[in-house]
Amino acid sequence: MKDEIVPGLHPLLAARWSPTMFDPIFELDADHTELLVEAARWAPSAGNSQPWAFIVSRRGDDAHPRLVRHLAASSARWAPSASVLVANLSHRYVEGTDWEYSEFAQYDLGQAVAHMTVQAQALGLFARQFRAFDRKALENEFGVPDHWEITTMSAFGRVPDGTGSSARRPLDPARIRRPAGELLWTE
Repeated sequence: MKDEIVPGLHPLLAARWSPTMFDPIFELDADHTELLVEAARWAPSAGNSQPWAFIVSRRGDDAHPRLVRHLAASSARWAPSASVLVANLSHRYVEGTDWEYSEFAQYDLGQAVAHMTVQAQALGLFARQFRAFDRKALENEFGVPDHWEITTMSAFGRVPDGTGSSARRPLDPARIRRPAGELLWTE
């Protein structure tokens, strides 16, 4: 079954794909890295709570090997070559209680990371979101308090061909999407 992108879908969304390899030579500069965080800052959240935080590391800085050492084998094969690795944190609980800070914290974090992903596309970069890492070890490594949770990680960079182009990748079985009709709940 061939999957087709519907005409009219924004080109940044149509061109989005998650590479399993990044250009190990390309380095994202500090200004563009800050733009990724700025995009997350403008994401919507329940009650404007903004229950997210990020551990951002550019390849070559001190935080990078501290993130890399806690990757699972599957992500350790490709993630270290990304220009930027980001640990995505959600503020799950009110400190000193068992009350949830926001029942929407993970949803809101997802929106912030999606904003980062679209901003990366606008910069001619690619993003891959993943959960293949040792959460507890990473939280211990960076002294993350119990009321915060490292929920996911993201990798940002260019693809190995060096172009950084957002040109649409040919559809492959991993990119096939369910038909829109299957996304609609009916009784």
